[in-house]
Parts: sequence; C-alpha cells; structure tokens
Amino acid sequence: MASPGERQEAVEQPPEQAVEQAPKQVVEQAPEQSVGRAGGAEGRAVGQARTLWLALGLLVALLVALTAAVALGATDIAPAEVWSVVFRRLGGEPPRPGTDDLIVWQLRVPRALLAALVGAGLGLVGTATQALVRNPLADPYLLGISNGASLGAVAAIVLGAGIVAGAGGVFGLGGGVGLSLAAFAGALASFALVWTLARRGGGFAPLRLVLAGVGIGQFLAGFTSYLVLQAGDEQQTRGVLFWLMGSLGGATWGTLLLPAVTVPAGLLALQARARALNALTMGDETAASVGVDVVRLRRTLFVVTSLLTGVLVSVSGAVAFVGLMVPHLCRLIVGGDHRRLLPLAALTGALLLVVVDIVCRTAMDGQELPVGVVTAVLGAPVLLYVLDRRLGAGAGAGA
Repeated sequence: MASPGERQEAVEQPPEQAVEQAPKQVVEQAPEQSVGRAGGAEGRAVGQARTLWLALGLLVALLVALTAAVALGATDIAPAEVWSVVFRRLGGEPPRPGTDDLIVWQLRVPRALLAALVGAGLGLVGTATQALVRNPLADPYLLGISNGASLGAVAAIVLGAGIVAGAGGVFGLGGGVGLSLAAFAGALASFALVWTLARRGGGFAPLRLVLAGVGIGQFLAGFTSYLVLQAGDEQQTRGVLFWLMGSLGGATWGTLLLPAVTVPAGLLALQARARALNALTMGDETAASVGVDVVRLRRTLFVVTSLLTGVLVSVSGAVAFVGLMVPHLCRLIVGGDHRRLLPLAALTGALLLVVVDIVCRTAMDGQELPVGVVTAVLGAPVLLYVLDRRLGAGAGAGA
C-alpha cells in the first residue's frame, strides 16, 4: 500500500503519465477480469490476440449483416446486385434506369449504415456510463438520459425549432444540428439530475440508481407526451410517437452526417481515456491515487455520453437496452479492460442493431415494427437477470 507521500506525488503527476506508471492490476484490469485470468505478459498477449480475432470476426459478420439489410425487404435484391450498385455509385456512375438503384442507394444503404452507427454509439454510451457510475445496471434508456434527449428533441419539433411537415418532416429533422443540440441539452440535464439524486447519502446503490433513473425518465416522458398532444397535427403526432419508440425509417444520406462524425469521435475520445476508465471502475480513491483527475474525467464522460445520446436520439428516437446488453456481452468474452472493451462494444452494438432492424422490416408483411420495441423485448430479460444477480450477491454478502 502506498504511503501518504507516494500518494501525494502520484496525484501531482500529470494524469496521463501517472496512469501509465500505475500498477498494472489497476489500469489494465477491471474487477470482472482480475480473478481467474492468465497473468503476466503471456496472458496479455493471448488476450490481445483473441480480441483481434474477435474484432475481425465481428467486422466480417457486420459486413454480411449490412449486405442482408440492403438485400432483404418488400422487394428482395440479390447480394451481387447490391454490391454492383454500391460499387457503381461509389465510382461516380449515374443511377441506371429501374428501381434497384433507387432502392439500394437512396433507401436501404443509408438505413443500414444508420443502424450500424446508432448501434455502435449506444454500445459506447452504455460502456462509458457503466464505468462512470460503476454499476452494471447503467444504460442511457434506463437512467432516463434517452428520455431527456427525447424531451429536448420533441420540444424543438413541436415548439418550432425546425420546419415540420407531417411525419416525413419529423424524420427529416433527424440530421439537423438544432435538433441534435436540443436533444443533447435534454440528455445532459436529465443525466445530471439522476446523478444528483443517486449520489444523495454517498455511493451508488444499484437499486437507488435504477429507481432514480426510472422516476426521472417517467417524469420526462410525461412532459414529452404532453408536448406531442399539443402538436395539433394528427399525422405529425403519429410520426413523433413512432419515432420516440425508435425508428430508422427516416434515414437519408443527410441524416448520416452527424452520427458519422460524432460516433467515431466519441470512440476516439473514450479510447484515449481507457486506462483512466479502468482505474475509475476500481473506485474514486484508487483512481485519484494513480493520478487520475476524477472530477475532470467525470465531467468529460458526462459531456461525451450526453452528446452521443443526444445525436443518436435525434436520428433514431429512443432505442432501449442496447447500451445495457452490449457491454455485458462483451465483458463475458474479453473482460473489463476498456482498451479492448470499447471497440468491441462499438462493433457488437452495430451488428446487433443492424440485425434487429432487419427483423423489424421483415417480420410482419406490410408493417414495420419500431426498433425500440424489439430491443426492449430482448433487453428486459437481461435487466432482470443482472438485477437478480446484484440483489442476490448483496443478500449473500449480508448473510
């Protein structure tokens, strides 16, 4: 255990240098992987090789899923024709006569790419949020962050921050900077409120955090519903309600611009702080003792996660539980080291949402399911399982 003098010296070092010099068990291992894993350089090399192969496998699976997402629909298109159209348009050729070019390039490719970007972003937000609050139950939807972003976006739509012309206008606003800023402000405010309530009395009890998030989320959802009812346009109201349940149906090339910039930027920002995130999962005191500026790191995570959530909600609505499921699945495979966890969570989230969107478009003839409905059906059992394990562990410890 470090002496007071050593601890003070570590705190006074620049955060990056101090974290680099911190004990490996603090900055390279998270609690989930600190027991029962191979140690030393050999164990790390094996873990890195496995992560690399897993990432390559996920990339191949994502490519296959994207191809299927473009090929399948009301009108099926052969995968060879899909790639033919994509390569022609990337090469600058004008669209050919017929419907295949229109369906592939203008409708399905933007939607498939948007699903991948939103899924990747939700995987990153869920991973960062769980590290921030040191709680595996954390999820932007469950903690009310998505509800805050939805309220900000709907307020911008209904109160006239953009021009709305029916449901098409609602979806068309998805790529607008103003709508994303409104959603970001709502997400940041709701996250701060949940954080404040959960921190009362110190610590982060899982049940208190969940209850605070659910309570704030429902409170904000009530205001959102009220604003929707004030829209005064039945078609617009139906469009907004469908969008709030999660939908990728309004994807266009313009819609892709903001998430295509913010999701990779968010990944880079979080990846640059992966070691600090590892230390943060061990507790504030431990992180501070190895030179992490906990207050500054937490503020950065607040902004990054809220910005990502705001942008994602503005283009796809509130998609539930992806940020809860993906980090748990990745931790089971690669452990809790955020240097490996963050990129794999992004790839896994992208693959998951692309597959879910295929199901939503093809499961029912002539009718499209909201994406958020399917992810909620998948994620609710995961939430109950994790909550049962947490409460069971707490009861066992108390006994």
